[in-house]
Amino acid sequence: MSHNILIVEDEPSIREMLRFSLERAGYSVEDASDAEEALEYLSQKIPHLVLIDWMLPGLSGVELVRKIREDKTLQELPVMMLTARGEEADKLMSFERGVDDYMTKPFSPKELLARIKALLRRSGHDESGVLEIGDIHLDTRAHRLSVCGESVHIGPTEYKMLEFLMRNQGRVFSREQLLDHVWGRTIYVEERTVDVHILRVRKLLAPHGCDSMIQTVRGAGYRLSIVES
Repeated sequence: MSHNILIVEDEPSIREMLRFSLERAGYSVEDASDAEEALEYLSQKIPHLVLIDWMLPGLSGVELVRKIREDKTLQELPVMMLTARGEEADKLMSFERGVDDYMTKPFSPKELLARIKALLRRSGHDESGVLEIGDIHLDTRAHRLSVCGESVHIGPTEYKMLEFLMRNQGRVFSREQLLDHVWGRTIYVEERTVDVHILRVRKLLAPHGCDSMIQTVRGAGYRLSIVES
């Protein structure tokens, strides 16, 4: 599975240039022309990285970043600001709002790709497409799970659940949040369905002693975390 990048840019020509460069480099790309459209997308799916233009119509790019950081499910989402504003004060404001990297227009597509790779690497999204937490290994390109070196068959919904929790290691998600990010807001599923699939994931991990990594947080939801011995 290729890394998914969301572009938030109101200029169609720049948006298409970015899409062309990123898709040519092997990334999956979605785009939004303003902050409202971007927030709607993020309410249904979490990409691996977001590129945001500062000068958006309506809500500005820096205010969009502020809203992203206020959402508990998006606080660790890598964000790069793309803007013609190159003053030191502008950069400082961006970093204070929660931006991870900052590029001034015009920029080199090669430098942009290099920075994206570096940011993904720092964020734990290795280019190999493999997520590793403890003895759990998830190959997101081949959709294969192995635990303690042994291949484990996993169903599609359980795979989505496990991948989401692994990409957000240590963070607690309520049943409602898991429904939104694993099933999507357009599909109606009862909250207790989350419990059923969490139980199934635990059963897959149990023979290898890794089921305790899927933890129930009383009154809050679930998280995946390495259990301290």
